[in-house]
Amino acid sequence: MNFPYRFRLISLSTLAVFICYIDRINISVAAVEIQDQFGWDNTQLGLVFSSFFAGYIFTQYLGGFLADRYGGKRVLGYGVLLWSFFTILTPAAAHHSFFFLIIVRVLMGLGEGITFPAWHSLYARWIPYQERTRAIAFTNSGIPLGSIFAYIMTPIIMIMLGWEWAFYSFGALGVVWFFFWHRNITSLPTDHPDIAQKELDFILAEAPAKEKAPKLPAFKKLIKNKPLWAIIVAHFCVNWPLFVLISWLPIFIKDGLGVSYQDDTATFILLILVPSLVSVVFVNVGGYLSDFFIQKGHRILTVRKISTVIGFGGSSLALAILPSVGSIIGVMTMLSITNMCAGLGTGGYSVNHADIGPKHTGSIMGISSTIATIPGIVGVAISGVLVDVTGSFDSVFYLSSAILLFGGIFYLTFASTTKQFD
Repeated sequence: MNFPYRFRLISLSTLAVFICYIDRINISVAAVEIQDQFGWDNTQLGLVFSSFFAGYIFTQYLGGFLADRYGGKRVLGYGVLLWSFFTILTPAAAHHSFFFLIIVRVLMGLGEGITFPAWHSLYARWIPYQERTRAIAFTNSGIPLGSIFAYIMTPIIMIMLGWEWAFYSFGALGVVWFFFWHRNITSLPTDHPDIAQKELDFILAEAPAKEKAPKLPAFKKLIKNKPLWAIIVAHFCVNWPLFVLISWLPIFIKDGLGVSYQDDTATFILLILVPSLVSVVFVNVGGYLSDFFIQKGHRILTVRKISTVIGFGGSSLALAILPSVGSIIGVMTMLSITNMCAGLGTGGYSVNHADIGPKHTGSIMGISSTIATIPGIVGVAISGVLVDVTGSFDSVFYLSSAILLFGGIFYLTFASTTKQFD
C-alpha cells in the first residue's frame, strides 16, 4: 500500500518544524557556555535571543501571502535552506563580535519566519477538513520534539565537540531535508504527477481550499474584523510564555534552580525532557479530541471555545503557581501541567484560520504570526531585564500567566467559525 501523498506532506512539514526548533533552541542551551566565554550579562543575552525575532517578524505575512498566491513548496523549501545557512554561520559570527552575531540571528529569523504560514497554506489545499486539526496538531508536535532533541543533544555535542558543532550539525540537517522536500511535494495536489486518483478526489472534495488564493481582502476590512483579532490576540498571548521559556528555560534551570548541565546532566535534561514529552502527547490528544467532537456533530465554535478554556486557563494557573513551588519536582510538574493544558487546547485559535478564510489561510496565519512574534522581541528582552533587576524569575512567570489569561478571555469574547473572507 502506497503512503498517501498528503501524509508525506504532513511528515516533511513536521520535520521542517522540528528542524526549525532545533536550530532556534540550540543557542539557548549553548548560551550557558557562550555567556561565560564572552562575558555577557542577561540583558545582552536577551538581546541575542530577541534579535532572532526581529528578523522573524518581517517574513511572517510575506511567507503566507507568497504561499497562498504562488504555492507553499518553494516558499517553505527556500526558507529552510536560508535559515540553515545562517545557523551554520552562527559560531563564526559569535567569535567575530557581539554585533555580527546579532545580524546573523536577524537573518536566520528572516528564514524561519515563513515556516508556519507556508505549511498552513499548504494544509488548506492538501488536508481534508475532518483530518485538519489532527494534522496541525501532529505538525505542531515538531515544536516539543525539536525542543527535546535540541535540549538533549546540544549539551552532549557541547561536551564532546564544543558548542560550535551544535550549529554546524543542526544546520546541515536542513540541507538534507530540502532534498526530500523537493522530490516529494507540490504546492497543489492537482500538480502532483504520482498522486492516486482516489486520494486526489478525496482531497478536492474535502479540503478547505481548492486553489491558490485570489487577492487578499482590503486592509480596512481586515483591521475591523473581530474574529481575526480574536485569533491574533490569542496567538500573541500564547507566544509570550512559549518564546520566553524557549529562550530562558536553560538559564532558569542553571541560575534559578541551581542545576548545571555539566555537574547534574541527568536532572538538567529531565527538567526539559518530561514537560516536552507531555506536550508531544497532549498536543496530539487535543487534536484528536477536537476532530472527534466535530465529527460527532458538536458545533465547531463550541469545540474551539472549550479548547481555549482548557488551554489558556489551565496554563495560566500552572504558571502562576510555579514561582511558589519550592522543589525541582514541583517545577517539573507545573511545567508539565502547563504543556498538558496547552496541548489539550490545540483545537482552539490555532486551527481557526481556515474557518474564517480558507483560501487565505497562509496570509491570515502570516498576519497573526507577525503580531504574535512581538513577544519574541519584547517579551524575551524584558525577561532578561526583569531577571537582572529583581534577581529572580518569579516576575517572568507571573507576567506570562497574566498575559495568557487575558488572551483566553479575549478569544472567548470575539471568536467565530463563520467564514469572514472569500
